[in-house]
Amino acid sequence: MYCTECGEKLTLMFASGEGLVPYCKNCGKFRFAQFPTAVSMVVTNRAKDRILLAKHVDQDDYILFAGYIKKGETAEKAVTREFKEETKLNTVKYKYMSSRYHEPKSVLMLNFLMVAEDGEPVLDENEIEEVKWFTFDEALEAVRKDSTAEAFLKSAISEIKKI
Repeated sequence: MYCTECGEKLTLMFASGEGLVPYCKNCGKFRFAQFPTAVSMVVTNRAKDRILLAKHVDQDDYILFAGYIKKGETAEKAVTREFKEETKLNTVKYKYMSSRYHEPKSVLMLNFLMVAEDGEPVLDENEIEEVKWFTFDEALEAVRKDSTAEAFLKSAISEIKKI
């Protein structure tokens, strides 16, 4: 790891109340890890009895809709923007659910439960190969086991069933 200000190699140093934290000897400052933030959406139909999943180009698994939050953008804006970019459908409503650090891509994922407007998705073919509506059980079978998507999906289904 290197300092984002001067480029000096960081060393781990004890910070009171924080434990071991990367430290720049040149700047004399602790440099806490920075990583991107993204939104993830569990998309339902208006009846809330189906889940829409996507299969990205060159991917085998179905996944939740997701995208990075742009600089200066809110998570809420990113939810509606990303879904519209990928499907050309509008978001009827959404609700923040939870967050989780996604180790494979070193990103903080903010998960939302959202309702999509009725209509046929129009795909961004450079990014999405296929979208498909699933029952709750089918959706759980379609996503990778022990993944961030599965954890978010289980939580969302539990929330929907409470309603």
